Amino acid sequence: MNIIETPIKDLFVIEPKIWKDPRGYFYESYSAKLFSEADINAVFVQDNQSFSQKGTLRGLHAQAPPFAQGKLVRVIQGSVLDVAVDIRKNSSTYGEHFAIELSGENHKQLWVPPGFLHGFLTLEDNTIFTYKVTNYYDKNSEIGVIWNDPTLNINWSEHVNANEFLLSDKDLILSDFKSLESPF
Repeated sequence: MNIIETPIKDLFVIEPKIWKDPRGYFYESYSAKLFSEADINAVFVQDNQSFSQKGTLRGLHAQAPPFAQGKLVRVIQGSVLDVAVDIRKNSSTYGEHFAIELSGENHKQLWVPPGFLHGFLTLEDNTIFTYKVTNYYDKNSEIGVIWNDPTLNINWSEHVNANEFLLSDKDLILSDFKSLESPF
């Protein structure tokens, strides 16, 4: 397993070593030892999974302390454009985002620590997205930013036509980035 730094501090891409043979493949998707060696000290309390059709956009979300969550995200089937936005006020990369394609074929994962907004856009029908979290969900701790905020300048429609996006009512009414009072 390779744990690769991104341009944003504390945000890592995880590339597993995959063993393939005529039966299929095997890989280790998580190792507490390797994470600890990379100074990722996460204790996961819950696994979540979603199933979505092409064009489903979920995000941009986070939870405020004391319910802040770190997330280890990956795709089992299909593909997504996965995006993390740094909302740590004292970070040199505050307001910057990192985007990566995660898929059932490339097996890449993204470690998104507390202090980041997170969202993804499904690039294929029947996409299964799964993630481990370090804290339990608390509805009253939800924070978010509208997906198409001009300050963030995330190029979602490079991958799927924006007219085809499927969003929840909740995600359609999130505020803009300038209005976010980050608790991190």
